[in-house]
Amino acid sequence: MKKCYITRQGRLEQIDEMEPGCWVNLIAPTEAEIEEVAIGLNIDPDAIRAALDTDERSRIETDPDYTMILVNIPTVEEDHDEKELYSTIPLAYIMAHDRVVTVCLEDTVLLRRFSDGAVRDFNTQMKSRFILQLLYRTASLYLQYLRTIDKKSDAVETRLHKSTQNHELIELLRLEKSLVYFTTSLRSNEVVLEKLLRGEIIKKYPDDAELLEDVIVENKQAIEMANIYSGILSGMMDAFASVISNNLNVVMKVLAIITIILSIPTLIFSAYGMNVNLDGMPFASSPWGFLIIVVASLFLSLAVALIFIKIRMIK
Repeated sequence: MKKCYITRQGRLEQIDEMEPGCWVNLIAPTEAEIEEVAIGLNIDPDAIRAALDTDERSRIETDPDYTMILVNIPTVEEDHDEKELYSTIPLAYIMAHDRVVTVCLEDTVLLRRFSDGAVRDFNTQMKSRFILQLLYRTASLYLQYLRTIDKKSDAVETRLHKSTQNHELIELLRLEKSLVYFTTSLRSNEVVLEKLLRGEIIKKYPDDAELLEDVIVENKQAIEMANIYSGILSGMMDAFASVISNNLNVVMKVLAIITIILSIPTLIFSAYGMNVNLDGMPFASSPWGFLIIVVASLFLSLAVALIFIKIRMIK
């Protein structure tokens, strides 16, 4: 899908052609759209296809006709269990002459905020500010998702205290997997940001230089948060694997105690149910024999239960 936007009189408008000063937004483009943009703006088609490879690392690629800045941005997807899975995908930002091209596999929240005109002071003609705003929003989105992951891990931790199954551990594993993706992508983005800070890849105006420093600070904060949460989750998974095993042992202990208590009346009733001479069985000839046997069985079971309570086997 290809959409073109341009800022006119302070307002973002969608246009049909790739006019000078416009922003060309490619979302999962077809080969025909890639060829159209590549020929129209004299861009190497492989540079556009790079953002369509989910394993592509963040990098900067320069050419006499264009400059490509590729970073990894966070995204949320749902798996077959309809649970959110956090991951990252590449996003390419290409400056070609007086136009800007962005290429991504998905129509993410990040790009929608720009295309909807929700980003303050966004202007398609200001190419340097556009990439810095994009990078700043990327780092902020990482921080937002990291806080969400932290809240989800707290909720799972609460459920784990009483769990005897593996569902919660699997959910923690999914969150830790997301943190690994985030940490790897953030560190890769950090290299790109350092190159932008040191080099002259993009023109840095006074306001833009300050914005770039803010982007670097936000990215470093996201890296630190991802490392902290990843360490906490790793320790939590090890601890609660033991908790789940212990909870299961408690359940098995309770079942064993119940089985022992119930085996006493079962043993007595089995003895009286054998096909033997009734003269040798206590209370067999008494009209109150059945009631006596039942009461005696209940008394013995209660006595055994009290013994287990006294030795703190039952709490």
